[in-house]
Amino acid sequence: MTSDDGHDGAQYLAGSPVRVAVLRALRREPRRPTDLTDAVDATRTTVQRILGGFRERDWVVKRDAAYRVTATGERVHDAYETLLDEVELADRYGGFAADLERVGAGFPAEAVDAGDLTVATDRNPLAAVDRIADIIRDGRRAEIRAVSPVVIQQFNRAAATALDAGAEVELVIDRDVVEASIADFARATDRALDDDDATVYVSPDPIEYGLFRRDDVACVTAYDRRNNPRCVLESTDSAVVDWVDDRFESLTADARRLSAVVENA
Repeated sequence: MTSDDGHDGAQYLAGSPVRVAVLRALRREPRRPTDLTDAVDATRTTVQRILGGFRERDWVVKRDAAYRVTATGERVHDAYETLLDEVELADRYGGFAADLERVGAGFPAEAVDAGDLTVATDRNPLAAVDRIADIIRDGRRAEIRAVSPVVIQQFNRAAATALDAGAEVELVIDRDVVEASIADFARATDRALDDDDATVYVSPDPIEYGLFRRDDVACVTAYDRRNNPRCVLESTDSAVVDWVDDRFESLTADARRLSAVVENA
């Protein structure tokens, strides 16, 4: 069988919701044509035509007046259902995955749906910002690791709240964020320099996505082309947690302390 044959079969099945419904019904149990017409709400003629197409492809056989899926018919059905699930997943997580891939984050494909996703929308453009701030603020008396490509007042206030409540914070930013912090958020910058519980690192390379780690929770934030937080994925799944830990260690390995950067400037 050539790849074109496979494409033709997939196109045949996907070309009609009734074909999918018939195969789905037969996957559950053998059925007579009259039973299928009621199950899929189609005419007997339509069902018979579909069964003929399935028999030509060896997806079903007729035995004892009932149609039954073959082993290959089961595999076709299951693979198609998996494809539908993946397409639905892509609709939900596609923007998150695209923004991370655009900046070369290297986020693992198997971890894309391994958590809860908060997405900024036209109706609620600050949904991701607010969620990140809540996550930071909830880090009282915890060890917090974070990476941010932007400086936002909500983040500064949330970090101050966490520090006031006994948190220890390690943060990685880049030089653009340092300059913006010094220019626009002097009080937050001074606290980052003076507070023993706050350690800020400056990456020599631009940072284009966000990370957060606290207790058993890891978060990844994707930013749009204007550097606005677009989506934040929260997870306790090991694939996400391990990736966040690895990226944080890699970024801090090449970074310098904020105090050294400010002093040299």
